[in-house]
Amino acid sequence: MERRVIEAAETLALTLGNNPNHTVAAAAMDTSGRIHTAVNVYHFTGGPCAELVTLGVAATAEAGPLVAMAAAGDRGRGLISPCGRCRQVMLDLHPDLLVAVPTDTGPQMKPVAKLLSDTYFFPDAQAERVFRFNRRYYDAVVSGRKTSTVRWDEDITVGPAILYFEDDAELSPLHGEILEAQRYHVDDLSPERLRLSEGGTVAAYMEGLRQHYPLMPADAFVDVVDFRVVTPDTSSNH
Repeated sequence: MERRVIEAAETLALTLGNNPNHTVAAAAMDTSGRIHTAVNVYHFTGGPCAELVTLGVAATAEAGPLVAMAAAGDRGRGLISPCGRCRQVMLDLHPDLLVAVPTDTGPQMKPVAKLLSDTYFFPDAQAERVFRFNRRYYDAVVSGRKTSTVRWDEDITVGPAILYFEDDAELSPLHGEILEAQRYHVDDLSPERLRLSEGGTVAAYMEGLRQHYPLMPADAFVDVVDFRVVTPDTSSNH
C-alpha cells in the first residue's frame, strides 16, 4: 500500500510540463492512508524541494505522522532520491518514514534513517513516532492479547507512538505507548523473554522472525518490545 506514493508522485510529475520553476513532484502517505502531493518551488535563493512542500501540505491537512514518501522528476525522469537536506528534515519530523528510492533492481522503500550515515537528530523536533505491525495482528493488538513484539535493526523509542498496521487502509491506526525495549543476543532468548505462551518454542519463533527479517544475521541482537494501546481511560495511568 505504501508504494502508492510512487505512482502518485510520478503521475503528478507528468503534469508539470516545461515550467523551470516546478520540476519535481512528491507524494506522502499518512497513517490513515491519505496521499498528500506537492511540487517544488525552484528559486536561486534556495526554494524548497517538493518533499518539503509536501510536508507542509500534509501538515495543513492535519495528517499527523507520515509513513511513506516518494519524489519524481518532470519530463519522464521517474523516481528520484531526496537530497541531503530533505533527508535530514524528514528524519527529524517523521523519523519512521519509508522513502522510495530507485535502485538497480527497481524502486525500494527504505527507512529514512538508513539514507543518512552517522545521523544527527534535531532534539527539539518533537516528532510523533510510528510503530508498525503486520495487519494480521490488528485484532490481537486491539483486544490486548498481543502486548509484545520482537524487532531487529529498528529504532525503538520508549514513549507514545501511533500503532500503524501496514497494507490495509481500512484498519485505523491506534494510539499506543512503547513501555520497554530490552535487547538480547539471539542465543540468549528464552520462552520467558519472548513472552511465549505455553507450548511455544524459541526455534519456531525465530523461524518466523527470520522470514520477516531475511537479512538478519545469525548472531544478531534483537529488541523485545512491550507496548500497550492507549485509550482515554488509560492515557493518564502510567
